[in-house]
Amino acid sequence: MTDTDALIVLGIDPGISVTGYGLVRLEGRDYTPLDFGAIRSSDRLPRGERLLAIHRGLLEVIRRSRPHEVAVEDFYAGHMRAAVAVGEARAMALLAAAQAELPVSLYKPLEVKQFVTTYGQGSKEQVQEMVRALLGMDEPPESADAADALAVALCHCLKRRSNLLELSQ
Repeated sequence: MTDTDALIVLGIDPGISVTGYGLVRLEGRDYTPLDFGAIRSSDRLPRGERLLAIHRGLLEVIRRSRPHEVAVEDFYAGHMRAAVAVGEARAMALLAAAQAELPVSLYKPLEVKQFVTTYGQGSKEQVQEMVRALLGMDEPPESADAADALAVALCHCLKRRSNLLELSQ
């Protein structure tokens, strides 16, 4: 990527009930939010149908936005049932990206917070505020899931940019 090329990154914050997505354009030194939101699946549906809804929703976002790369928040082992559910939702994100033949990078929550807030233990509110500031938004995204997805996309852009700067030196 040169300074004149634009890179569109789809960030995904997977969850079985709510999967956040956020699209960020990196062009030169500028980061621009293109779209963000959440894909919701009803807890009244069987698990397979919930996962299918997430998969279809992500395929639609990819079809509509045509990103160049995908960044997905990985999960950390904590509560076993929650980890399994997030892992299943993450699998839907990986499948959708693979079907679209897009490269995928995974980021741990701590890594995302460190890149976006420069502090790995930042609160959800701090992440939302830094996303707002870094993307020049008037208001932070209302949905914490969408803000987290934008943070994942930003993390990918920032990491990619820092890697390119290291290579050029």
